[in-house]
Amino acid sequence: MEFIKPVEWKDNTLYVLNQLKLPMITEYNPKQTAEDVFHAIRDMELRGAPLIGIAAGYGMYLGIKDMGDTDHESFMKKMKQKGEMLAKARPTASNLFRAIERMTQRAEDLKAEPVETKKRLLELEAIKIQREEVEINLRIGENFLTLLKDGMTILTHCNAGCLATVDYGTATSPVYLAKERGWNIRVYADETRPYLQGARLTAYELSMAGIDVTLICDNMAGMVMSQGKIDAVIVGTDRVAANGDIANKIGTMSVAILASHFNIPFYIAAPSTTVDINTRTGRDIPIEERNTDEVTNWYGRRIAPEEIKVYNPAFDVTHHELITAIVTDKGIIYPPFCENIKKIFG
Repeated sequence: MEFIKPVEWKDNTLYVLNQLKLPMITEYNPKQTAEDVFHAIRDMELRGAPLIGIAAGYGMYLGIKDMGDTDHESFMKKMKQKGEMLAKARPTASNLFRAIERMTQRAEDLKAEPVETKKRLLELEAIKIQREEVEINLRIGENFLTLLKDGMTILTHCNAGCLATVDYGTATSPVYLAKERGWNIRVYADETRPYLQGARLTAYELSMAGIDVTLICDNMAGMVMSQGKIDAVIVGTDRVAANGDIANKIGTMSVAILASHFNIPFYIAAPSTTVDINTRTGRDIPIEERNTDEVTNWYGRRIAPEEIKVYNPAFDVTHHELITAIVTDKGIIYPPFCENIKKIFG
């Protein structure tokens, strides 16, 4: 299956598909510095926890690629400066911090190597982060297929597909794999206000792949569940706490509560890079708040009264008691989550 590529690495440049302009315009913008990558992440030119991690890996390399011959202490000082900057791009997704830490540690391990060798091997490490994500997504999908059946209809919120990761995605991985195997899995996609990732991205990429997808407004999820149209809910996650609480795009908690009410399984697609055993519960996950214009404006046009107060959290936390299972690349985790997450990731 051919997938839309959210990023491409070539000639020491990260080409980023500008997701702010999808689905109307397909535009790849070159990023040649760590600062370029910072702005691409912060401004949501690219988004999705795994893709943010991938971009951060390349950003760390871009931050040191033009360094001349220097001592290891100066090299590491530059690496850490770029890591501190990139870490401020978005606070919720754990993949961002993991990638920064991984690239920094790789550089530290290369202490005895000359600068040019350090740079070459750090570029390869960033490429490796991206390649590993493909394998992770594939394993998530394989694990999910043991929970699904041909002919099922799932509901998903936000975008956890190839545009948020690479290739199969996380929450969409079982859908793509099912299609490859001749299954007919149908999808309802929430529009996902205020950024409309479901409408602009999930509906776009699934329809491009020939998958039966129906777009609904966020406030229609309860209605379609009540009509018996949904067999399971599958969403991605930006961070999994040690007790099984998860942070995902704003509105996820509401969907989980509805699914619980209608006795519909609520599954989390979680690459191992989003599991953070150092975050004890969902209360400890930092929740990003974004610009009020995302709520008050619509494609550059004001739709709300001037001076109106706005609260715009980008994520919410879904309590572990609402979750049926967390499906990872390392296996399916069932309650009790504290105990079973520790068995795999502790």
